[in-house]
Amino acid sequence: MNMKEKVITTINPTTGKEISNHEYISSEEAEKTVKRCHDAFEKWKHFSLGERADKIKAIGKSLQEHKTEIAELMTKEMGKLLAQSEHEVDLCTAICEYTAEHGPEELKNEKRTLSDGDKGIVSYSPIGVIYGIQPWNYPSYQVVRYAIANLMAGNGILLKHASNVTGTGKLLERVFAAAGLPEYLFSTLVINHEQSDAIIKNDYVRGITLTGSSAAGKKIGEKAGAVLKKTVLELGSNDAYIVLEDADLELAVEMCVKGRIYNNGETCIAAKRFIVVDKVYDKFKASFVSAMKALKVGDPMSSENDLGPIAREDLRKTLHEQVQESVANGAEILCGGNIPEGEGFFYPATILANVTPGQPAYDDELFGPVASLIKAKDEKDAMRIANDSRFGLGGGIFSKDIAKATELAEKHFDTGMIFINTFGLASPSMPFGGVKNSGFGREHGGFGMKEFVNVKGITIGG
Repeated sequence: MNMKEKVITTINPTTGKEISNHEYISSEEAEKTVKRCHDAFEKWKHFSLGERADKIKAIGKSLQEHKTEIAELMTKEMGKLLAQSEHEVDLCTAICEYTAEHGPEELKNEKRTLSDGDKGIVSYSPIGVIYGIQPWNYPSYQVVRYAIANLMAGNGILLKHASNVTGTGKLLERVFAAAGLPEYLFSTLVINHEQSDAIIKNDYVRGITLTGSSAAGKKIGEKAGAVLKKTVLELGSNDAYIVLEDADLELAVEMCVKGRIYNNGETCIAAKRFIVVDKVYDKFKASFVSAMKALKVGDPMSSENDLGPIAREDLRKTLHEQVQESVANGAEILCGGNIPEGEGFFYPATILANVTPGQPAYDDELFGPVASLIKAKDEKDAMRIANDSRFGLGGGIFSKDIAKATELAEKHFDTGMIFINTFGLASPSMPFGGVKNSGFGREHGGFGMKEFVNVKGITIGG
């Protein structure tokens, strides 16, 4: 490790100035932390489901006690609106409460009678240490999503957080400890990619979960597969939101704007491609452009603003290059599309029209407040365009005919989550995950608690 790699420097995207420095730990310390987490797991796995639930409730309370500190740090580190940072902490507490309430029932033994009269028991046993590699866009939620489900299952938790939100990762470790969670059961590792690869190979690590890009998912999936370890991969997407002829256009515009700009547009299940049928295209377009132009971009600590900065300067550069390449290949900028002058990594709300295959705006994920507007001939064509993607995480349908929209969602939309007359946000009670290049595995809704367990079949004769 050279001198530059010994320290992570976090940068405030609103100002472009340094927040803090965090030293990487040594590989020896990383190995010790894994062993300590495993030792803590060996005791934790014998806690009853009720005892685990009580600790998880306490984590939810601890998150609320530290809410202001967590929210302000998240906004400083990655630039989301402060109100949305506060909502994120509330969502984390809701996950704790849902898991504590439903976990004991989800994970209890099941009794079965076999065809030959024998008795069967299905049990869900914890498997060990689960290693989470997490992104920066929801610095607390991404961690809580996998950590709480797996603590409920009886596993130990390791976290490698994105470097630009290292402070939040370390703070969460303290918040969990303050709730009375056994020492080392949840541990944050400040390590580089090479050290991370060693953690994946470590014999004490039994499962790996990653939230990130499809490219990162392929790399981590390959490394985990090489050592035969289970993975859950929640990857990127370019979610399509379909506006049908019978949609409430006022509602559709309102939700499509929110769905595109929430979290500064840096959300895997954000609305990204807006597919509007020909008969209402012009009306939707006029209102959509007007609403996006009216958004205020500025300091995310101020309640007057609708959009904060992009989380990092390199990410803004990539986003702008995607816009420029799309325009070079025929897209038209209806609003936005320019990097503003001044400090910070801001980018305006942008709409691209004439979006067609071969453009990043059609084919790829644009991680920021850039909307791709696409005209479809009719309902059938709209669904064809929506499914014409290598991704499949979320999506939306706007229609007053709920029965028709539900049928389209169930039978035709090739994606993991569909939102009818609303936009995508996570709910503790609903499954979260996708298909195709958006990854595999499910979190929330009880499903995440069973991703990293040993489903044991116990047969008793007589």
